[in-house]
Amino acid sequence: MSKSKILVGDVVKVIAGSHKGELGPITWISKDKKWVSVQGINSLKHVKPSQADSEGGIKEIPSKINLSNVALQDPKNKEGISKVGYQIEDGKKVRIAKKSNSPLKKASK
Repeated sequence: MSKSKILVGDVVKVIAGSHKGELGPITWISKDKKWVSVQGINSLKHVKPSQADSEGGIKEIPSKINLSNVALQDPKNKEGISKVGYQIEDGKKVRIAKKSNSPLKKASK
């Protein structure tokens, strides 16, 4: 299992693939921390009819993106991307964006 500094709720920018340049908060991270799902990024899939869904057809399904294809959005300058660092404030470890030195907050749902 690889270690990832990106957590659920962080606002990320897609840096590669067909959705390059799009922004959104992370809604799901796989257990092996290789795949993420970003809110608002969907793919069209053909779904066969089943007992649960008698219609089937083409539906929008949240797509998985490889973790290497997303980058953390800097909260201060919205255009830049940044790495994650840590600072200790009031005895607690706080995640910060290294580029702007501002604390990272999770996106509200």
